[in-house]
Amino acid sequence: MLVVENITKKFPGVVALNNVCLEIEAGKVTAIIGENGAGKSTLMKILSGVYHDFNGRIIFKDQQVKFSNPKEAQEKGIAIIHQELNLIPYLTVTENIFLGRELVTKWGMLDKKAMRLKTKSLLEKLKLNIDPNTLVSELKVGQQQVVEIAKALLVRSDVIIMDEPTSAISEAEVEVLFEIINDLKLEGKAVVYISHKLDELFKIADKYIVLRDGKMIEAGEMKGMSHDAIIQKMVGREINLMRKNELCAVKGEVFKVENLCMKHPEKVNENFLHNISFEVNRGEIVGIFGLMGAGRTELLESIFGMHSKCTLGEIFVDQKQIKSRTPAEAIKAGLALVPEDRKKDGLVLGLNVKTNISLTTLNEIEAAGLLNNRKEVALAKKYIGDLQIKTPSEKQPAGNLSGGNQQKIVLAKWLATKPKVLMLDEPTRGIDINAKNEIYKLILKLADEGMGIIVVSSELPEILAISDRVLVMAEGRLTAEYSIAEATENKILNSAIPKTK
Repeated sequence: MLVVENITKKFPGVVALNNVCLEIEAGKVTAIIGENGAGKSTLMKILSGVYHDFNGRIIFKDQQVKFSNPKEAQEKGIAIIHQELNLIPYLTVTENIFLGRELVTKWGMLDKKAMRLKTKSLLEKLKLNIDPNTLVSELKVGQQQVVEIAKALLVRSDVIIMDEPTSAISEAEVEVLFEIINDLKLEGKAVVYISHKLDELFKIADKYIVLRDGKMIEAGEMKGMSHDAIIQKMVGREINLMRKNELCAVKGEVFKVENLCMKHPEKVNENFLHNISFEVNRGEIVGIFGLMGAGRTELLESIFGMHSKCTLGEIFVDQKQIKSRTPAEAIKAGLALVPEDRKKDGLVLGLNVKTNISLTTLNEIEAAGLLNNRKEVALAKKYIGDLQIKTPSEKQPAGNLSGGNQQKIVLAKWLATKPKVLMLDEPTRGIDINAKNEIYKLILKLADEGMGIIVVSSELPEILAISDRVLVMAEGRLTAEYSIAEATENKILNSAIPKTK
């Protein structure tokens, strides 16, 4: 259905794609795999009309095509679900889904009722129970991801490109998406699927195509492929995934929260978080797991002072209570938060790598009110090396880098503050297996050096791989606590599923 011939795409200082050739078949799911920076997202943006300045040819249904913009690609029959959410925060869910393809009445007016009903139907199909008139800015990242999927499903496309569609959604929503993908296959559609969650690829993909350093390395059938073989093809060498083999020796408490409550932002006299208490010891990694809506992100944000007006409870760092509940006070006390949404909350995309990394430590790298460029460059180069950030230089705009490398910059920015407690909200979302391994190594190293670490993740294997202790949340409550020795996927999932009253 779709043929790519000798596609080359260059950015300043970077060859993102180098003579890439591949074929996408109808009625099949083709997995595009590769590390961050391999060129996957760039290729998909070319196919969907986001980038139109490139060399090479695209043959779609036996005809050469070149799209000037995504709308042209959609009208031809190619839709994309982007890894980085492309929603307008201050429009409603309905307005986002129908943007640029609005329904009108016979009098030429917007048919708001028809659009709202269609949106409601799409959301029900995806099992997302929200009002179509809700502003996108009021949704969590996982809910926004489902809206992005709904946008792509609105148009009856022949090729549907899914770039990390499950990076922020729960297992139940993943299963719903897989059912929809199987329906699309039966209709003869071609699905292009990009994911760093390799287990998903073995469940859903028929074929694979490997990209490495902007080149097409290999293509073949998924049947008969092993997990290790796929990883080796991605990175060109064997990767042994890091695991925490030894429990941390208890070195004393570094952090404690007591009876943390957060009022519900919409429901009067109701709490969103209910009397949460736990502690973290020096050198300990505490994993927090919960399904979408459990309150994991809100918990970390409340600890960091982001909801002080509606939060009650006591927070202690090194047995000293944080009295003024603001992010500035939290940072001063030794807390750091790597947020779930790097694009919105973690980075200034228009600034370069160097500036983003140094934003949290301006007081330390200035003299007489002026930034010390030498110190700023040295700081950036240290973390570019330590975290293996793929960038031509520290002067590259953060917005030009892949999602995984952007995440590493956010991590670097907070590590530069030398925190006592590091809170990580989905730290490996949208990061390939090799980069994920590097971040695991870094987390374990920081724990060995005595830092207290809290990791929120929707990936159970990740929680089990690096945690000393696992806390489980459901509906704003802590429902279970397991030592890593007694934690299993079944136990954790059972505790994470809300109990019917």
